[in-house]
Order: sequence, then structure tokens, then C-alpha cells
Amino acid sequence: MKSDPLPQLLRMFFTDWMVQQRNASVNTVKSYRDTWRLFLRFVATRCGKPVVGLTLNELTAVEVIAFLHHLEVERGDTIGTRNCRLAALRSFFGFVATREPALMSQCTEVLNVPTKKAPIRAPDYLEPEEVQAILAQPDRSILIGQRDHTLLSFLYNTGARIQEALDLCPQAIRFDAPACVRLYGKGRKERISPLWPETVALLKSLLERTPRPVDAPLFVNRYGKPLSASGVRFKLADYVRAAEKVTPSLATKHVTPHSFRHATAVHLVAAGVDVTVIRSWLGHVSLETTNHYAQANLETKRRALERVERPKTDRQPSWRRDQSVLDWLDTL
Repeated sequence: MKSDPLPQLLRMFFTDWMVQQRNASVNTVKSYRDTWRLFLRFVATRCGKPVVGLTLNELTAVEVIAFLHHLEVERGDTIGTRNCRLAALRSFFGFVATREPALMSQCTEVLNVPTKKAPIRAPDYLEPEEVQAILAQPDRSILIGQRDHTLLSFLYNTGARIQEALDLCPQAIRFDAPACVRLYGKGRKERISPLWPETVALLKSLLERTPRPVDAPLFVNRYGKPLSASGVRFKLADYVRAAEKVTPSLATKHVTPHSFRHATAVHLVAAGVDVTVIRSWLGHVSLETTNHYAQANLETKRRALERVERPKTDRQPSWRRDQSVLDWLDTL
């Protein structure tokens, strides 16, 4: 009896297609791996059999749709996470379609499962005084506090994603003028971000206190191991709670390491920096993503409105002269 091709195809997908041919990053491989762990366990539960007993024919579009519904409704995942999981599944079935022609129909059905549109919300960014209130919380007299203050300051300076910051090695930093740092973002895209003198001083001080090999991550825990993103989020939550006592507005915001990236973008917009420069600074693929921040800053909108030439007249607007707003509306 011929064995089912699912185990072999999954192995080929991750080792040959993802790593060898696509040269996918470690984070992408881990994300796809986690998706398949969840998906296989979900289908196995629905079929009432162990994961090892699943066959490729059972991984249908119906199961994919049910899995996506499960992610949103039962696990509480966002639409963005749901779409990322779907991308991982689609990638595998696109791979299978080129190697198992007999399964072309099944693969096509999965590939046709649509991504879901999510509402586009203005980013919940931090005001400058809120950033400073958070940065003031770590106790810089101890090593952990100095590390956390340096890391959060680095995030605010560069607008780096948290994993970009945690992957930072000393060799990627140029301390001489003009000071800058080389960051590696999504899809292995490389960009250079300028560093403020204050940030350079913080990085130098941290390296003097805890010297690191030039090719080793700079931000580590007390055991010398690289910090995790979840660990940073946990520590940041403590600092935000403490900062709320001096800056109550923080209590209304959901602050994560990514909030510093949003803050960097909005504050650069408010300072009048061209959006194309900000796009390069943050490593955005599309200029539309950067423009999103331009729409978020109310102060920028107010100043733009003030620059608009107003009609030179002492007369009140027509809607104020009318006795009834409804009368004015009728004239439109």
C-alpha cells in the first residue's frame, strides 16, 4: 500500500522550498511552522484521529475555512493574524500543486480561499511626553534598568521593530559621525537609520558595562541570552503602569514595543520630515503605509489647516446667517 505523501511533502516544503529555494528568514519559517502545528491539530480533532493519521486528502478548503473561523472566534486572533495563517497554508498548497498534479483541484480550492479585509484604524501612537514618562521609569543605576532604558530609547530613535532591535549586534552600529545603525527588517531588507547623540552615548555606556562580541546580540538577559520579544513586552507593561501615575493619559492606551515605532513615525511627520524619508527610515515597502501616519497626527492637521488661505470677508458663513440650519441644508 502506497503511503500518504503528506509527511514527505511537508518536509520538502520546509527544508527544500522554504529554506533552500526561497531562503526564507528564520522568523518566517517559525511562523509557518506554528501555523501548521495549529492547523494539523485542529483538523485531527475534527476528524477524531491523531495527527499522524491525517492524510493530504483531508486537508481541504472546507477545513481551511473552518480553521480560519476557529482562529478568529475561539482563539480571538486578529484579522491580520488570520490572514498570515492563511498565507502559510496557501504557500504549501501552491508548492503541492507543482508536484502532485492529481491534487490540482484540491490545491486550487485552498488557494482561492480569500484573505479578509480588516478595518484600517489610525495608529494609537504615544505623545512625546508619554514617551519620556516611560523612558524615565527604568532604574538606570542597575544593569537591567540601564539595558531597558537603552533598548526603549533605541526603539524610539530608530522606529525599529522589536525583533530588529533584539537582533542588533555591535558590528551593525557606527559610533563615529555620522552615527547610524544597520537594521535588517522583514524579508531580509536592509536599511540604515541615523542615531541621535544621546542614543549613541547610551549604547556605548551599555557596551562598556557589558561587553559583547561584535557579532552577538547586544540586548541580553541576566544569563547572557538574547532577550525575547515577549520578555520585553512584559517589562514594558510594568514601566507603563508606573508611568501612568505621572502621565494618566497612558492608562487609555495599549502600549507595546511597536508603539514606539508608531510614535517615531508620527513625530517625524509632525516635525515636517518628508514622507519619502520617513518611509526609508522605517523600512516601509509602500508609501501608503507611511501616509497612514500623516493622517494620524491631529497637530499636523491643525497646522495645515491654518496655512490654508481663508476668504477675506467679514460676513458670517451662510449657514450661520440662516435662521435654521435646515434652511441652509435645503439650499445645497
